[in-house]
Amino acid sequence: MVQMFEKIRGHEQVVFCNDEETGLKAIIAIHNTSLGPALGGCRMQPYASVDDALEDVLRLSRGMTYKCAAADVDFGGGKAVIIGDPEKDKSPELLRSFGQFVESLNGRFYTGTDMGTTPEDFIHALKETNCIVGVDEVYGGSGDSSVPTAQGVIYGLQATNRELYGSDELVGKSYAIQGLGKVGAKVAEQLMLAGAKKIFVTDINPLAIDDVQTLGKRLNVDVEVVEGEEIYSVEADIFIPCAMGGILHDTSIDQLKVKAVVGSANNQLLHEEHGRMLKDRGILYAPDYIVNAGGLIQVADELYEPNKERVLRQTKAIYNSLLNVYLKAEESGLTTVEASNYFCEQRMRSRAKRNSFFSHMKRPKWAVRV
Repeated sequence: MVQMFEKIRGHEQVVFCNDEETGLKAIIAIHNTSLGPALGGCRMQPYASVDDALEDVLRLSRGMTYKCAAADVDFGGGKAVIIGDPEKDKSPELLRSFGQFVESLNGRFYTGTDMGTTPEDFIHALKETNCIVGVDEVYGGSGDSSVPTAQGVIYGLQATNRELYGSDELVGKSYAIQGLGKVGAKVAEQLMLAGAKKIFVTDINPLAIDDVQTLGKRLNVDVEVVEGEEIYSVEADIFIPCAMGGILHDTSIDQLKVKAVVGSANNQLLHEEHGRMLKDRGILYAPDYIVNAGGLIQVADELYEPNKERVLRQTKAIYNSLLNVYLKAEESGLTTVEASNYFCEQRMRSRAKRNSFFSHMKRPKWAVRV
């Protein structure tokens, strides 16, 4: 019992969800609600053990606390994981059961799609709880969150270019993109349209590679495809991770030949001390939870009625947020991760007394944020 409480130290609440009839085995972790109800996606994957699932959900929920603080939304950090193979174990009944567990938290936790789940999955959960975000527009949601996420990456790249080169122009630079999913493909397209000199890409999906190569030929941009981990050693201006987390570690950082890392993947650093390793190598690191906040901003804003213009306006704040982090890190000798955490912790302390757990539930859904 003591060991379990040591594992969840720093978290407010961890809920184990078990429904033998549907096969649901899930964990919901609420890290911090200082800024408001917890918000975080639900991923589904065949974890090797319950301990692995618990470790993942605890790490991800903590990251969401800082992500929400950095994005300046009135939500705290949470996350959910469902243990199972999304290709084999998913069913409408399982997702409705998950929705019932979410509803039992009485508005303390809002969730939606993540790795292994889709917006369509949560239409089933929506039948059991209103605490679902990121659903399709036809169901009253805000739609594809990869659009503001990709736009946020572009703002992050512009801020980083300004820090490195004195200009936020994207033209004439080379970029290495790891992952061409919904976000990575959109980032690649915008970079090519902006006049990128060269783009290195890698992805396990050959169709995604073909699409980017075709666009490169049409726009006369040099697109070079590399295999897997070769992406770490290409000579480019900026590395853009848009796939799995934990990819920046001793081995990969040693291989990097870039001036900066700016991407949408969650938890890119295997450990926070790898931020120091990047700094020591002279590689500027844009904290991922700032760069990829566009999707979070959209799903948080959805609870005030979807408004794409309002979301894109809020997403622009990523540019100045990153510049402030770079300045703080340079002035204080901190890593960019430490500087970003400092700003987030300050915001949580200053706002904690001004938020109510259930303030969102009391506002009419059409209320517009100002």
